[in-house]
Amino acid sequence: MSRLVVVGAGITGLAAAFAWSRQRPGDEVVVVEAGGRIGGKVDRVELAGTWYDTGPEAVLARVPEALELVAELGLADRLVAPSTTQAAIVLPDGRHPLPPGTVLGVPTSADGLAGVLTPDGVARVRAEAGLPPLRLDGDVSVGHLLRERLGDEVVDRLVEPLLGGVYAGRPDDLSLAATMPALAAQLARTDSVLAAAVAARDAGARSRGDADGPVFVTVADGLGALPQALAGASGAQVRLRTPAHALRRAGGRLEVAVGPLAAPEVIEADAVVVTSPAGKSARLLAGIAPGAVEPLRGIPYASMAVVAMAFPAQPVDAGSGLLVPPVTGRLVKGVTVSSSKWPHLSGDGLVRVRASVGRYGDEVQLQRDDDDLTAAVVADVADLLDLERREPVETHLARWGGGLPQYLVGHPQRVVAVREAVAAVPGLAVAGAAYDGVGVPACIRGARRAVEALA
Repeated sequence: MSRLVVVGAGITGLAAAFAWSRQRPGDEVVVVEAGGRIGGKVDRVELAGTWYDTGPEAVLARVPEALELVAELGLADRLVAPSTTQAAIVLPDGRHPLPPGTVLGVPTSADGLAGVLTPDGVARVRAEAGLPPLRLDGDVSVGHLLRERLGDEVVDRLVEPLLGGVYAGRPDDLSLAATMPALAAQLARTDSVLAAAVAARDAGARSRGDADGPVFVTVADGLGALPQALAGASGAQVRLRTPAHALRRAGGRLEVAVGPLAAPEVIEADAVVVTSPAGKSARLLAGIAPGAVEPLRGIPYASMAVVAMAFPAQPVDAGSGLLVPPVTGRLVKGVTVSSSKWPHLSGDGLVRVRASVGRYGDEVQLQRDDDDLTAAVVADVADLLDLERREPVETHLARWGGGLPQYLVGHPQRVVAVREAVAAVPGLAVAGAAYDGVGVPACIRGARRAVEALA
């Protein structure tokens, strides 16, 4: 019998433990977690009598990893498709429907942009066809490229609210290759951003085979139900409040020092998967894979918060939710009207809503105390949704300090450097949101790849 040690009990670590137990059912699996609960950012609360996600609230239905895992856990009959996915963008002059056919907010033409962009902004997009052919030399920031080719309004009004929702980051900082890989791949074959966006959109449609069905799904009890299901199905020994301090090789095996620094316990392992955030992983790997340290330190994190609210029954005309870019001067950056979006959250008539706060480099509002921050978000949301009954029945605040890794320019090269350093250590692998995607399916995919490489 072999022993696998997984560092971190977030969705990646639990998925790795589960995948290992499926491939090698006789092995011992130990998951060590510094915090007091499992799941990481995949979490849920009971909001006015119903389970409600305060972390990720949906997964892509057109990529296989999450749906396969849900099926393996016996929860496929609990999957729910949205009632609506019609979102709007809030701008200083009011709401506007999200233009169709964009690639993470990057338009494929100037058609349909009127209103979201000013006439000058639409003209700037249309004029890209007359610019010199585009040639990129290495990775660039999303904002740098799009401001130069399509103008500031495309970045500030379309791309920023979408990327800000996914990464809590800023287009002017984020890597094009890491955050928009489909577009980046097409830019190498085309002469313009608009042409690349068309090619990326069409390539995505071909890969899906224009599949019918929903783009997103969730679990009726919340995605926050997955961590406990994974932990139980894996049979792993999960040890909470057990931080990992150091890794080293000894006698052909790996040793993980865990627990109190003054008197650490050493766990011997045949394989180790490190799924902790980049900064902690850098400290953990310093003595065994020093080449991974600097690239890991080059992955900063953004803090954010989510406020879940249940308002009294009343009409709300906002589709599935609102995207709120910084140009509005608003506190919140996005609002999901869950009781409109998800049928299982609408049965009792209450208006269930969640809103997010905090962007990379602009986190001063998160310094408010819990009551003050919650009250400010409730007021902003009530105003955005034009609610008549503005006093919520119940609220919950979830803070994600250092919650979202920032894929800055050069991120793919950092990931390559980390993996090369780690691959030189037999029995060691890394996985998690710091590398190839922050969504739940990407984390599951990374966990599986790590296990396959080791097992």
